[in-house]
Formats: sequence, structure tokens, C-alpha cells
Amino acid sequence: MSATASAAASSTDPLPRPGGVCAIHQPNFLPRLSTLAKIFAADYWIVLDDVQFARRDYQHRARIAPLDRPEQQRWLSLATHLPNGRATLIRDARLIDPQRSRDLTAHALRHCHRRSRHWREVSEVLDRVLSAFTSTDRTWLVAEDSTKALLDLLGWRGQIIRSSQLSARRERSQRLADLATVTGATTYLCGPGGLRYLDHGPFNAAKVLVQPFLTPADGPWSDSRRLSALHTLSVLGAAGFAEGVSATES
Repeated sequence: MSATASAAASSTDPLPRPGGVCAIHQPNFLPRLSTLAKIFAADYWIVLDDVQFARRDYQHRARIAPLDRPEQQRWLSLATHLPNGRATLIRDARLIDPQRSRDLTAHALRHCHRRSRHWREVSEVLDRVLSAFTSTDRTWLVAEDSTKALLDLLGWRGQIIRSSQLSARRERSQRLADLATVTGATTYLCGPGGLRYLDHGPFNAAKVLVQPFLTPADGPWSDSRRLSALHTLSVLGAAGFAEGVSATES
């Protein structure tokens, strides 16, 4: 399936019209190109905000690299407090020092991308991301807004829903199937990582098609499973960025 924008207006209003294609994913800070493309291909994104926060995942960090030296990758991390320890849910995680996180993000991204000939487009996304730090101390909201900034640049007109607004059972695959079902989805987009553990039984019972979502392995996609999509935007500009995302197949 080609990645095409939905006719629905971008919002957090439940619920979408039945019959759509959904992506279900944790909020990622400055998400990777492969993650962004999967969301873009969907009619709506269910933000998985009521599962356990993972310290060693992309929920509070992104891999970045200098524009001309992509092999010199490093983590840009948001220092995050987990009030309930390892049991803390994504929606309950808090930035330890929002202003410091904002300053570190601004410095790191300007250092990596300011020499890009597409810096104006990159800086528009960066400004959106930095503004989120001034309005919340919730790590996941900053991460969600960084994804929305990139989706808006691509012209995505899908809908955003949060899993905490919906009723679903706890078992991993059953939860995903329930979330798809309660929102009226007929298709669930599943990336390579999810395909390794997904139990298709609950989806088959709910008559929801599991559609694998795969991205190319070459060109700008060679680093798509590691580097933030902001790197691709910096290299290609908004037009090339959108063209690449729209060319993915599921």
C-alpha cells in the first residue's frame, strides 16, 4: 500500500470513522524515518501512552549525527524521572529539568544540522520541538510533539488518538488488536520489529488485517532504523523528504 495522507483533519479527537488503517506506536522523540513513514501511511496513529516506559528505547532519546559524518552517531537523551521506578507508565514519566533538556536539544541539533542548505526547514521543526519544553514537563508529550512537527511538514492529515483514552486488555497482541478494533480499524500496520512477536490470533478473531510495513534498505533508508528522521530532512529538504516517505510500501 502506498503511503497516502488521510482526509481526516489532524487532531486528538476520538474516534475516527470506521474502516481506516491504523498505526500503534509509543511516542518517540524525533522518531526514526522508518517509524515516521509507518505513521504517515496510516489514517490515524494510536499513541501507546499507557504501557511501561523503557529506559533503553526511543521514548526519550534519538540518535543524531553530524550532517557530513553520519557514521559518528550519538544519543541525544532527555533526562527523565520515573516516579514509580521501572513500573512507571509512559504518560507518567517527567523531564527532570525541562529547560536544560531544551538547551541541550537546541545545541546538539544546531551543531549537527545548521550547515545544511535546508536549514530553514529543519529549524522550523526544531522551533516546534523546543516550544514543547516550555509548555510541559511530560517526556512523552515532548516526544509526541516532535513527531507531529515532522508529520505536519509532510502534510499528513491523519488523526491522533491516545491509548489511555481507550479500553483494551493487557496481553500484548490482544491489547493491540483491541485498540484497532475499538477505533474501527480494518487494517493494522506492523513494522518488522512487531512482526517478530505478534500473535495474529486476536487480529484474526477481530477481522483486522495485519499489514506488514517495510521500508527500502538503501539510499536515505540505510540509516532509517537508527538515525532520527531529522537527519534525512537535513540531507534532502522537505520536498525530497516527503517524496521518500511517500514511496514506501507496506
